[in-house]
Amino acid sequence: MFTIKEFLRSEVKPALGCTEPGAVALGVARAVEELGGAPVKEIEVVVSDSIYKNGMYVGIPGTNGLKGNDIAAAMAALCGKSEYGLEVLKDCTEEIVKRSQVMVGSGMVNIIPDLDRHGVYVEARVSTEKDSAIAVIENTHTNITKVALNGTSIFQAEERSASSDPASRKLSIPEQVGEMNFMELVSMAEEIDAEDVDYVMNGVDMNLLVAEYGFSHSVGINLGSTVRELAGDHYESDDLSSKIRAFAAAASEARMDGAPYPVMSSAGSGNHGITAILPVYVVGDHYGKSREEIAKALTFSHLTTSFIKSRMGRLSPVCGCSVAAGAGAASGIVYMLSGDIHKAIKAVEIVLGNLVGMVCDGAKETCALKVGTGAVEAYYAAILALKGYGLNGAQGVVDNTIEKTVENAASINVKGMTDVDRIIIQFIRERFV
Repeated sequence: MFTIKEFLRSEVKPALGCTEPGAVALGVARAVEELGGAPVKEIEVVVSDSIYKNGMYVGIPGTNGLKGNDIAAAMAALCGKSEYGLEVLKDCTEEIVKRSQVMVGSGMVNIIPDLDRHGVYVEARVSTEKDSAIAVIENTHTNITKVALNGTSIFQAEERSASSDPASRKLSIPEQVGEMNFMELVSMAEEIDAEDVDYVMNGVDMNLLVAEYGFSHSVGINLGSTVRELAGDHYESDDLSSKIRAFAAAASEARMDGAPYPVMSSAGSGNHGITAILPVYVVGDHYGKSREEIAKALTFSHLTTSFIKSRMGRLSPVCGCSVAAGAGAASGIVYMLSGDIHKAIKAVEIVLGNLVGMVCDGAKETCALKVGTGAVEAYYAAILALKGYGLNGAQGVVDNTIEKTVENAASINVKGMTDVDRIIIQFIRERFV
C-alpha cells in the first residue's frame, strides 16, 4: 500500500509541454543515451493510437510554435535527457530547434501509429552509422520497460501478465488505485503534512504562471482572455464561473501552444492537472481558505481524478481533462467548503452524468474549450451538491455507488467507443497524403 506522499510524487508531477510528445521524446532520449554520442542517422517511433492522435497538432515548448511528435523526437535525439522525465526537453536551445527542423525535413524521423495498441505505448528506435538502440515506454508516460542496444537487452522491466499472481509482483500506484474503493482512497487526503502542502501548492503556482502566460500572449483561440474580457467588472468580484473558466482555458491554450513553462500534471496529463487544480484554487482563494485547506482539497481532487483514470485508462477516446479531472475538481471544491465526502460523491456523479460522452480528438489548441468546460462544470456541480441537489437514484450512467458509476463510465470509454481513435486518426492521416 502506498503513502499519500508516494501518491503525490507519482501521480502529481511537473510536465513540460504535452505529455504525449513528452513520452515520445523521453523514449528517444533514453535510446540515444546508449549510442555513445555518435551522430543519429534515423529515428523511428512506433506509438499507440492515443499517443499518435495527441501528438500531431500540439505545440512543443521552446520552438516558437512548432508542433508534433516528430519535432519532439528530433529534439530529444539532440539534447534530451531521460533523467528529467517529462521535462526531457528543458535544455533545448534555438540552435537545437533549427537542427531538429532539418532532421524532420530530410525524412530522418518517422512516427508510425499502431492502431491495435491503445493507451500509453512508445517504441523508439534510434540508429547511427554502426549501432541501433531501442527504448519502450508502456502504461504510463514515464514508465520505461525496455532498453536494448544492437539487440542485446540493457534493461527489461518485470513482465506483468494478466495471469501472473498479483502477490508475486509489485503493483504500480495507478494499479493499486484501481483496486481501492473511493472512500478508502480519498480519506488519504487527510494524511498530508507540511512538506506535501508545499508540494501541492507549488503545483498551483506553476499552473497560475502558465495561465498568466496565456492571458498575456495571443495563444490558441484566446478563449481565456475573451472570457475574462466578457466578464467585465464582475470578473474580480462574484463571477467565479467566468474566472474559473478563464484561468483554466488560458493555461490550457498556453500549454497547447508550447509555452516555455511546465505545468503540474495529474494522473499523467498536464491538462488534467490544470482542470484538477485551478478551479479548486480559485474557489478556495475567493473564500479565504488557508494554504493547508486548499492543499488538502487539491489532494482530494487529485485522488478522485486518479480513481476515475485508473478505471478509464491513462489515455482514452473520452476527454479525461473534462470528465475525470472535472469530476476531481468538483469533489475537491465540495470537500474544501463542506468536508462532506457524500456531497463530494454527488458532485462527481453530476459531472459524469453531464460530460462522460465528450470525445478526445487529440491534443491541440481547442483543448482549451474542453478544459474550460470541465472546469466550469466542476464548479456548477460542486454548488449543486453543496445545496443538497443531485441525481435522485440510479439513472443513465450514474448508478447506486460511485464505484459502479465510474465502472459504467469506463465501459462507455473502453467498450462503447473502441473505433473513435481509429476514425479520428484516419481524418488526421488523410490530411498528410
